[in-house]
Amino acid sequence: MVSSAAARRRILIVDDEPSICEVLSIALRKEGYQVRAETDPRRALELFRQEPFDLVIQDLKMPEMDGIELLRHIKEIREDALVVVMTAYSTWDRAVEAMRLGAFNYLKKPFDNNAGLRVTVARAMVVHEGTTQLARSQEEVMQEIGHLLGDSPAIRKVHELIRRVAATDSTVLIHGQSGTGKELVARALHSGSPRATHPFVAVNCGAITETLLESELFGHVRGAFTGAVADKPGLMQTAAGGTFFLDEISEMSVQLQVKLLRSLEEREYIPVGSTQTRTLDVRFITATNRDLQAEVKAGRFREDLYYRLNVISIHLPPLKERREDIPLLAGHFLRRFTRTMDKKAIRFTSDAQSALERHDWPGNVRELENAVQRAVSLCNGREITASDLGLSTGGAWPRFLPDSAPTDSADAIDLARELAHLEIAHMKEALRRAEGNYTRAAQLLKMSLRQFRYKLQKYKLDRDP
Repeated sequence: MVSSAAARRRILIVDDEPSICEVLSIALRKEGYQVRAETDPRRALELFRQEPFDLVIQDLKMPEMDGIELLRHIKEIREDALVVVMTAYSTWDRAVEAMRLGAFNYLKKPFDNNAGLRVTVARAMVVHEGTTQLARSQEEVMQEIGHLLGDSPAIRKVHELIRRVAATDSTVLIHGQSGTGKELVARALHSGSPRATHPFVAVNCGAITETLLESELFGHVRGAFTGAVADKPGLMQTAAGGTFFLDEISEMSVQLQVKLLRSLEEREYIPVGSTQTRTLDVRFITATNRDLQAEVKAGRFREDLYYRLNVISIHLPPLKERREDIPLLAGHFLRRFTRTMDKKAIRFTSDAQSALERHDWPGNVRELENAVQRAVSLCNGREITASDLGLSTGGAWPRFLPDSAPTDSADAIDLARELAHLEIAHMKEALRRAEGNYTRAAQLLKMSLRQFRYKLQKYKLDRDP
């Protein structure tokens, strides 16, 4: 049954192909929308000036007027206009440009089915009607993400991108080194979007084995494999209406990338062991600490999936490239941990501040947070010194050789023991960053998995809880 609300909503379709206008008009009228279709973008633009439309669905490649030009004119007439662009693979770069200019979403041509069309239009109408309230104001969203504090040009650019694209349904690819705060950006995008009252579901593709990842993402039906004693919904279904964040997307197998690409393009998926498709209504945000273009050239990541994910790109700079933000971040963490540990007011000494600013922070903001937390925890007085932070100019060595030859064996350094301590520390940190995934941890240390397992056994780290 067509709702009265849908019947009041008006959609303008602009495409120089009459057959496309007809197919879309029929499909959308069945959903209850009022539809006008134009094959001439100039007439369509004049129609948009004269009549109120809730949504414009327009092609990007038209002989009378370039689709990007039409989008610019529509936005000049009404800045908050909702526009969905239609694109073929050959004009994908133009679709990306349209999203950056403020298009709400895109549809892929040719249309294999209407599932993606229905979901995209329904979501656009929700935004237009304002029936979904934002969970927080933009200012509160930015205050919430302490890792992204800063006033450097690089971080200001990130803040601006978040503000500009949060309210759209654009797919976003976040890239940056480990510890720079990629998930925080994803959460900020979700919190500032019309999907904020729906779930935010995060999945680390490197932390789940390949055999389980497909079932975790898409769900499975009873009997799909040994141990599947009942139907289980996938995380995509759990995220319905909200945001689906795939971290470390480069760790996904090529076979699974094919299925993810279908979900992105068709807005539907098939649970493992099932033959029935399910409609998908989520916003995709992905993240990686690798160069995906290099992964594509190496054949480890699908080029077509890369283009679908890289609609909006947000780069998080390493902390050493925004050193002017270190005092602000350190102060933020100092206040937080002083409060949570119920400590009296503590401050950094001048040598501690200098050490913080000199350190290269290979672990980025996460390493800075951990260093401040450790210092606050161990601090007995009212000041944190450089030694309390446990940092060194090299960023790795816990102690230094004596200035002169030792006169007593007690003054000597046991190099083998010191190297073992250092190796253990790095392995533990790699496991923490990889969330316990041995393969990923080995990659972080540029070791083979076999060598990594050997050292785990050698240092008895495989027995740690």
